[in-house]
Amino acid sequence: QVHLAESGGGLVQVGGSLRLSCFASGPTSEINALGWFRQAPGKEREFVAVIPRSGDGPTYSASVKDRFIISRDNAKNAVYLQMNALKPEDAAVYYCANHRSPSPHSTVRASPEMYWSWGQGTQVTVSP
Repeated sequence: QVHLAESGGGLVQVGGSLRLSCFASGPTSEINALGWFRQAPGKEREFVAVIPRSGDGPTYSASVKDRFIISRDNAKNAVYLQMNALKPEDAAVYYCANHRSPSPHSTVRASPEMYWSWGQGTQVTVSP
């Protein structure tokens, strides 16, 4: 079973940047596409971005596209989320997750139920 651990959250001002990291442990063959989700208080968990095992063709939600960059380092079993031009609405707990597929079809990339392991989350707070 793959276990995930996020880090890098914290307090940042509006317009600032933050880089989240997530390291996976477990059977390398089971580390598939890796995604980021977030959940703000009182809201449902929201898809942010996902990157296939190959690293090619990441997918972003419309709300973060052109501001966030997802990347991965397979040698380190790591996935990163570079967050730029942060807005108050970006404040949330951010989770990384391991998809059931190494290269999921576009129709199932953003579905939380298609991810079979999750990290504990890291808090991102954006101050005015």
